[in-house]
Amino acid sequence: MIVFPNCKINLGLNILRKREDGFHDLETVFYPVQIRDVLEVVKSEVGSPESGVEFTSSGLVIDGDASDNLCIKAYHLLKKDFPSLPSVQMHLHKHIPMGAGLGGGSADGAFALQLLNDKFHLSLSSEQLINYALQLGSDCPFFMLNEACFAASRGELMQKIALDLSAYQFVVVNPHIHISTAWAFKNIVPTVPDKSIKTIIQQPIESWKDELVNDFEKPVIKEIPVIGEIKQQLYEAGAVYASMSGSGSTVFGIFKKEAAPSVQFPSHFFVQTVS
Repeated sequence: MIVFPNCKINLGLNILRKREDGFHDLETVFYPVQIRDVLEVVKSEVGSPESGVEFTSSGLVIDGDASDNLCIKAYHLLKKDFPSLPSVQMHLHKHIPMGAGLGGGSADGAFALQLLNDKFHLSLSSEQLINYALQLGSDCPFFMLNEACFAASRGELMQKIALDLSAYQFVVVNPHIHISTAWAFKNIVPTVPDKSIKTIIQQPIESWKDELVNDFEKPVIKEIPVIGEIKQQLYEAGAVYASMSGSGSTVFGIFKKEAAPSVQFPSHFFVQTVS
């Protein structure tokens, strides 16, 4: 069985306060974007590997220990509650840039949960899958809904919103610069804004440039000026709105479909236009 995990962008991101558990309360709008990985899972036919998962990957090189991959963690999370879950062979073709504020790893983990549930007839409800996804990471539950959502708390409290951007296209740019999320949080001062993102997002998109803010942008651009340069290039090319996604380093521009953007970035950048 094959699935195609897609990424997300953040439309606005406010860090409101630090919590006693060490996490932060935030507010944002998650919006799905069809830049996709490929995940295949088949029942193992070569005996049972000790871990229960034989994992391989292609495409972008995935750094770190394979056991930390959220697809593998999703398998073991379900295996604890469903001991009869058979051993599997799992292959991930990685296309979504990693550590980029696009939630690609979270998407892979969430889609792995859904795939295992469907393939092996575990009969988990949407609510149960969301609870499993939250154990993988704060962004993972969004991919169980995969529709425009206003998110609060750690990002796991979600409310679907009516937001139709079908008249626009996205230009997504990643300069292949890794930004530590922990560093990003250390360099912002949590603040409750005068106007909630939930209100701003319902305004005409032309007003977003002046009001829809990602709190991580200022410290990240100060440290890595090229992020600000990418954003400015997108505006100069005609974007009605441009912003960094998550804690970076991906920047996206939203363009009207009839206005084909003409932007040139260095050849080593990841650049993709998506309807």
